Amino acid sequence: MSWLFGIKGPKGEGAGPPLSLPPAQPGGEGGGDRGAGDRPGPKDKWSNFDPTGLERAAKAARELEHSRHAKEALSLAQMQEQTLQLEQQSKLKEYEAAVEQLKSEQIRVQAEERRKTLSEETRQHQARAQYQDKLARQRYEDQLKQQQLLNEENLRKQEESVQKQEAMRRATVEREMELRHKNEMLRVEAEARARAKAERENADIIREQIRLKAAEHRQTILESIRTAGTLFGEGFRAFVTDWDKVTATVAGLTLLAVGVYSAKNATSVAGRYIEARLGKPSLVRETSRITVLEALRHPMQPSLEARVRDIAIATRNTKKNRSLYRNILMYGPPGTGKTLFAKKLALHSGMDYAIMTGGDVAPMGRDGVTAVHKVFDWASTSRRGLLLFVDEADAFLRKRATEKISEDLRATLNAFLHRTGQHSSKFMLVLASNQPEQFDWAVNDRIDEMVRFDLPRQEERERLVRMYFDKYVLKPATEGKQRLKLAQFDYGKKCSEVAHLTEGMSGREISQLAVAWQAMAYASEDGVLTEAMVDARVQDAIQQHQQKMQWLKAEGARPEGGQAA
Repeated sequence: MSWLFGIKGPKGEGAGPPLSLPPAQPGGEGGGDRGAGDRPGPKDKWSNFDPTGLERAAKAARELEHSRHAKEALSLAQMQEQTLQLEQQSKLKEYEAAVEQLKSEQIRVQAEERRKTLSEETRQHQARAQYQDKLARQRYEDQLKQQQLLNEENLRKQEESVQKQEAMRRATVEREMELRHKNEMLRVEAEARARAKAERENADIIREQIRLKAAEHRQTILESIRTAGTLFGEGFRAFVTDWDKVTATVAGLTLLAVGVYSAKNATSVAGRYIEARLGKPSLVRETSRITVLEALRHPMQPSLEARVRDIAIATRNTKKNRSLYRNILMYGPPGTGKTLFAKKLALHSGMDYAIMTGGDVAPMGRDGVTAVHKVFDWASTSRRGLLLFVDEADAFLRKRATEKISEDLRATLNAFLHRTGQHSSKFMLVLASNQPEQFDWAVNDRIDEMVRFDLPRQEERERLVRMYFDKYVLKPATEGKQRLKLAQFDYGKKCSEVAHLTEGMSGREISQLAVAWQAMAYASEDGVLTEAMVDARVQDAIQQHQQKMQWLKAEGARPEGGQAA
């Protein structure tokens, strides 16, 4: 009922309970200790209160009480008051909802801030990790560079040390020779002095001995002269009186002198010619200029026959047209037929062949240069053309820049490169190696064609087993010339089984297996090779091959190891 007092709420209605009257002030008008002349006290907030409003409200209340609409007005006032309370509650709930929304917004903002903080921390962590990784890589690269520089420095120091040791060795040898010469001179001088002293001390005795020897020698010579003079005089007198003897003697002496002089010159010329044409250099182990039967001892793998035929035809045509021969490199595992390939190529091409090995060059030292020149000079004298086969060529044709080779071997390599710098119409160069990656780059530049020799496949192994079985077992057993017999079993089926079991073996190992069969037959009491003996030797060969592969694998796993040649 705030409207009764003239107080309006926010919408022109009462906004709350009626206002209370101000409390009575202590020490009212004229009261207290102050007089009339004292300074008036300060006015409070109720000093300007207008009581007319209350009067009007009281009047309106009396009128309303006596009015017939009093109840309706009271009900209306109650309803307005309830409405105001509901509005206040609604506003309170709205306020609470706003507070909750504000809290939710604050939580969302805090979560967003935490997410941004985590994202920033993650980004910083990634950037820090990338920077650390970059630093680690840079440190690793620096370490590699330092290690490389250290290795180069160590290599340079080693080379300098080797050079210093070589110089010291030469100086030591020269000093030893000088001291030996001085000692020899001192010894000779001492011996001469001792001899002279002894001669001076024994001069009288020596002179007497010389006088006696001279007298005796003079008497002997005089008697010999007398005897010879007598004999010669009688013979010369008889010879002079017979003119036929004089003429025959003069003619015989003349012919003898001419024959001796002619024989001496002819022997010298013939010796030089034979040495140039037939003399085999020390580095050449085998040559077909003496015999070509060596090329027929071993069969060849079928997969290489077409390649041999093509290269042999090209080589034969080159020989007929007197053109320049091409140089060939053969590489692959050991025992795959590289040497046999060279022999077959020379045989089918109509050329001579000579086989040398690289392992014989290094031990020759300073004589290696002369030996290499002698080989190529000897090869140039072949009328049919010579196929020069260098087996294990990587033994002395190694890289000059990185490999630690002696000065003598380096000079030998330079001599080899000098003689093979241009193609020749006199000889054809064929190199064989199990490790061609060790060749000097200048050697690789002189190679015109490369032939790879792989291990034999199933069909090739079966053909090799049959050939070697026929050569070393079946043929000697059927001829009856040797103490070898063969038991009854299916030879063809057994050869196929052996070819299947010997996977990974080379042709040389298969040949050795056939020779082992023959040896087992010779070692038996009755000389009979049975199927059980064949199987037992095959198992032994397989175990030996596996052991060799383990050794090769272990050697390849070493830091500085390589595959065995």
